[in-house]
Amino acid sequence: MAENNENRKKNGPGRPAFNFYWIWGIIVVVLITLNFLTWNQPTHDTNINDFKEKMALKGHVEKILIVNKEIAEVWIKKDSLTAAPHKELFKGKKVDGPHYLFNTGPADEFRKDLRDIEAACKQLEDASGNKLKYTFKYDYIVRENWGRDVLGWVLPIILMVAIWIFLMRRLSGGPGGGGGQIFNIGKSRAQLFDKEKSTNITFNDVAGLEGAKEEIQEIVDFLKNPKKYTELGAKIPKGALLVGPPGTGKTLLAKAVAGEAQVPFFSLSGSDFVEMFVGVGASRVRDLFRQAKEKAPCIIFIDEIDAIGRARGKSPSLGSNDERENTLNQLLTEMDGFGTNSGVIILAATNRADILDRALMRPGRFDRMVYVDLPDLNERKKIFAVHLRPLKVSEGLDIDFLARQTPGFSGADIANICNEAALIAARKKKKTVEKQDFLDAVDRVIGGLEKKNKIVSKEEKKVIAYHEAGHAAVSWLLQYASPLVKVTIVPRGQSLGAAWYLPEERQITRTEQMLDEMCATLGGRASEKVTFDKISTGALSDLERVTKMAYAMVSIYGLNENLGNISYYDPQGSEYAFSKPYSEKRAELIDEEVSKIIEGQFERAVKLLNDNKDKLQKLAELLLEKEVIFKEDLETIFGKRPYDKEEEKPAEEKPSEETSTTVLNGENTSNEQNNDGTLFGNTIEWDNPDKKD
Repeated sequence: MAENNENRKKNGPGRPAFNFYWIWGIIVVVLITLNFLTWNQPTHDTNINDFKEKMALKGHVEKILIVNKEIAEVWIKKDSLTAAPHKELFKGKKVDGPHYLFNTGPADEFRKDLRDIEAACKQLEDASGNKLKYTFKYDYIVRENWGRDVLGWVLPIILMVAIWIFLMRRLSGGPGGGGGQIFNIGKSRAQLFDKEKSTNITFNDVAGLEGAKEEIQEIVDFLKNPKKYTELGAKIPKGALLVGPPGTGKTLLAKAVAGEAQVPFFSLSGSDFVEMFVGVGASRVRDLFRQAKEKAPCIIFIDEIDAIGRARGKSPSLGSNDERENTLNQLLTEMDGFGTNSGVIILAATNRADILDRALMRPGRFDRMVYVDLPDLNERKKIFAVHLRPLKVSEGLDIDFLARQTPGFSGADIANICNEAALIAARKKKKTVEKQDFLDAVDRVIGGLEKKNKIVSKEEKKVIAYHEAGHAAVSWLLQYASPLVKVTIVPRGQSLGAAWYLPEERQITRTEQMLDEMCATLGGRASEKVTFDKISTGALSDLERVTKMAYAMVSIYGLNENLGNISYYDPQGSEYAFSKPYSEKRAELIDEEVSKIIEGQFERAVKLLNDNKDKLQKLAELLLEKEVIFKEDLETIFGKRPYDKEEEKPAEEKPSEETSTTVLNGENTSNEQNNDGTLFGNTIEWDNPDKKD
C-alpha cells in the first residue's frame, strides 16, 4: 500500500498510469495492415473465359505469370490499354501491371487450357485470310508473402502473450486489471481512512450515547495527546468492543472515530475475512496487521466481528477443517500473542456478544466492553434534534413530544421516522413537516401502510372491532398495563387492526406488571368470548406473546411460587441445545404452571369485560363508526383512567444510564434479552391475517 502511494505521487495527481496494452494493440494493427497492404498497382479480377475471349484471342495480352500455381497475373500491351474494355477500367490511371488477376484452379487443367488458348491465338486470321499469330509469354513463379507468413505464426503468439499478461494483471490486481482475485486473495480488504480521506462524521453528529462516546473519545484523545496519560504510567487500551442492539449507533461511533482521529483508520467487516479457500482468512488477518504496524499508531475497526469471533468448538464436525476457527486463532495471536502490537488499537462491533469466544473478549485483547443500549428519553430528544436539522419543520414542533412517542426506538428507527415524515409531507404537498406527519410516520414505520381499500366483510369487521375494543378496555382498567394511545380497525400492513400503546420505560419489571400485561394481551380474545360466546383464530400472536411471557416468568425469572427461585436461562442458546437441565416431572410442572397463569389471566380479562360489558359495547360501536379512536374517546366512555400518573421531568443534562431498557411485553423471547436479564419492548399490538393478531 505504501508503494502504491509512492507510485501515485511520482505519476502526479490525476495523471493516469501508462497502459502497455496500447503497445500490443499498435503491433497487432501494423501486422494486420502489412498483411493486407499491397505495393502493386490497382488490378481487376477476371476469369479464364474472359481472359480467353476478351484478351488473348484479341491479341491484347503481353504476358501472364502463374504465381504459386494458384493466381494468374495478366499484363496487357500498352497500345491495347486504350481499347475496350480496358479503356474504361484504367482510364486516367498509370498502371504498369499486372492489370488482371484470376484463380487458375487445378494446375494440370489450367496448363492444358493455357496451351489450347496459345494454339488458338496462333491460328487466328484476319479478314484477308492472313495468320495473325497472336502470342504471349507465360511463366510459373514462386512468390512468398512474408507479411502473411510472419503474421500467421507471430500473431497467435502475440495474442497468447497478451491474453496471458492481461489475465495475470487482472488476477494480481496490477495496472490494467481489476481488484485481484487469485494472487491477491490473501490480501486485506480493509478501507484506509486518514487525513486525506475522511468520513466527514464527527462526535458532534452522534447524539446521545454519552457513556459510550466518553470511553471511545478517551481512546482518540490518548492517540492525540498521549503525554498526559503516559506521565501517570497509564497504557492505552488495546481494544474496545461495542455491544448493543441493531441500529443503536455502533458503526456510527466508529465512523466518528475515523473522522476525529488524526491517525490512520482501517475499516472492514468480519465477513471480509471469510472465504471458501483454506487459509485465506488467516492470511488476510496477517496482512491487515502488517499494514497496521507499518502505519502505527493507528486504529482497526472490525464491524460484525461475530462473523469470525464465534465461540470455538460449539459445532465440531469430525474430519473437517473449520476455516473460521483458523481465522479466529490468527486474530487472537495478532491481537495479543507472542509479538506485541504497540500503537495498534482494535475497535469491533457486534449485537451478539453472547456468542463470541471468551478468549477474544478477555482483557489484553478487548480491554473495554462498551454497551450501546437503546436510547432513553433524553437521548431520543438529542437524536431527534440531529435528524431534524436538514428538515424544514413547522415552527413550535415539540421534540419532547416526539421523544415520548417513541419509547424503545433505536437511533436508526428515529432517523427512519424523520425521513418518512418528510416523505409524507412532500406527498401532501406541504411547505413544512408538521407534527401530524411525524405521528403518521410512526404509524407507517411500526404498522405498515394503510390499506383502506382492503375488502373486509361486515361480520369480520365487527369481530375485529370487538377484539380491539377488548384490548383497549382491559388495558384501560388495569394498573400496570401500558396506557393506550389509539385503536384502529383500518387494515395496515399485514394486520387487520392494531392498538397503539405507550409503554412506561421501566428499569425492572415486577410480577404484577407482567400479569397485567398478559391480561391486557388476552383482552381481545376475552372480548370475543364475552360478546359472541365464540373465539376465533384472530388471537394467534396474542397467544404466542403470553405463552412466551408465562414461560419466561416460570423458567427464567423465578417468579413462580411452586417452582421457586430457579432459572433455566441459556444466554447463548447452546448450553441446553440437546438436553434440558430439568427432569420430565419438572417439565410437566412448568407446563402446568404456565397453563395456570395464562388461563387465570384469561378468566380475569373475561370478568373485567363482563363487569363493563355495556361500556365495551359502546366502545366497539364507536370503533365501527369512526374506525380510529383515541385516548379521549375512552375517557368519554370509561372516565379518566385512575392509574395515570403525572409525567416526571428527567434532568436534561444528566448522563443517561447505559443499562436502561424499555418495558417488557409479550413479544420478547429469551434470546432477545440484554446482558443484564431485561428485555427490550415494543409499542404496538397486531391483528395479523396470517398470525391472526
